Amino acid sequence: MTESTPIEISVSDVHQQLSANDIVLIDCREPDEWDAAHIEGAILLPMSQWQQAGEKLAELSGKPVVVHCHHGGRSLRVTHWLRENGFPEARNMTGGIDAWSQEIDPSVARY
Repeated sequence: MTESTPIEISVSDVHQQLSANDIVLIDCREPDEWDAAHIEGAILLPMSQWQQAGEKLAELSGKPVVVHCHHGGRSLRVTHWLRENGFPEARNMTGGIDAWSQEIDPSVARY
């Protein structure tokens, strides 16, 4: 990847890269949303707690990071923040977990 890494990534590309352990998938939704539905292998780092997430983010430094939320709005904001704070190739999963449920894994509950 280069500086021109697109900010958006499709759920199918995330699925492929997650299966190959090529990315770290961050779920920026809140714990109650995580409890309702989550993607196997994702790491929960709620957007509301990013101020305190410094240690966890330091562990992810240098790794390819993809962020998702419910539909993609919050995760896009987090992705922009990450790109400005040491993760220049961070990407947003287009459509969020809702698209994941529809296109990849229908066993992940929609809400």
